[in-house]
Amino acid sequence: MPNAVFEAVRTVLAIREFDPRPLPEDVVRRILEAGRLTASARNVQPWHFVLVRDRQGLRKLGSLVRTGPYTAGAAAAVIVGYEKATGQYAVSDASRAIQSMLLVAWGDGVGSNWTGFTGLENVRLEFGLPDTYDVLAVVPFGYPKRNVIGKKKRKPFDEVVSSERFGSPLG
Repeated sequence: MPNAVFEAVRTVLAIREFDPRPLPEDVVRRILEAGRLTASARNVQPWHFVLVRDRQGLRKLGSLVRTGPYTAGAAAAVIVGYEKATGQYAVSDASRAIQSMLLVAWGDGVGSNWTGFTGLENVRLEFGLPDTYDVLAVVPFGYPKRNVIGKKKRKPFDEVVSSERFGSPLG
C-alpha cells in the first residue's frame, strides 16, 4: 500500500489557476486543522491563521501581494501570521504549518501555492493582525482549473543527497 503522505509530496504542484467552485466546509476545516496540529519548537505554536473567503477580501489580497495576484480567483486564502515575540523558531514553525496545509489540501484535490515576501505589512494592516504579529505568507486554495498531473522536474537524488560527508554518495 503506497504511503499517502509521500504520494502527496511526490505529486503536489503549485496551482495558480482555480476553478470557481467553493470549497466544502469540512475540507476548509481539515486544511486549517493541519496547520493547527503541526509540531512546533517547544510547542510554542506561534501562528495565527486568518481565513478569507469573501470575494472582495480575496481581490484585496490579490492586489496587495505582488507575487500572488491569482489569489483573487481562489475559493479561499489563509493569511499566515506569527507572533514576533515567540522566538527564533517562529518563521520555521509557521513554514511547517503552511506545508502541512498545502499537503492536506492536495490530498483533498485542492490546489494552492505559497505567496508572499512583498506587501505583507499591508496585508497585516488591512486584515487587522496586531502589530505584535508579522505575516509570513498568504496561501490561496481552490480546485485546480485544469486537470493537473503531479509531474515535476527535480534534480537527481544523488545530486542532492550525500552520506556522512558532503559529496560522498549514499550508495
